[in-house]
Amino acid sequence: MKTLKLNRLPKIIFIGILAMLIVFSFNSCSKKITFLNSAVVPAAEGIVKVKKDNNNNYLIQIHLSNLADVERLQPPQNAYVVWMVTEEEGTINIGQIDSGKTTLTNALRASFKTVSSFKPSKIFITAEDNANVQYPGMQVVLTTDVF
Repeated sequence: MKTLKLNRLPKIIFIGILAMLIVFSFNSCSKKITFLNSAVVPAAEGIVKVKKDNNNNYLIQIHLSNLADVERLQPPQNAYVVWMVTEEEGTINIGQIDSGKTTLTNALRASFKTVSSFKPSKIFITAEDNANVQYPGMQVVLTTDVF
């Protein structure tokens, strides 16, 4: 009888450790937000992942597919610009998605990654003549809901 109880102890410890790992893994998961359908580039799809790191910064990753070259838009533009809306700072230009052959492959996929000290509440992408603009233009290609 005692040997049965001793054989159960390792199983109980293993199950307890496994349960703790599952709970801790949920805490490290990132928030995943899908872009809404686009009227400018209807086939474009994408997701935004936002994760808070150990330094209280926010890692923002964007993965896009079926994004047309910016020169093929009507009217043609020079750059896709990524914008972040925050409660503290308003709307901020956080970078450019390069639509050249180096990042936008034949499969029309692109990705973007940055870190911000501000918590984003919305992410959107516009087509612009200049990547260094301070305010977003009217040609919004993709946008998320407020999250």
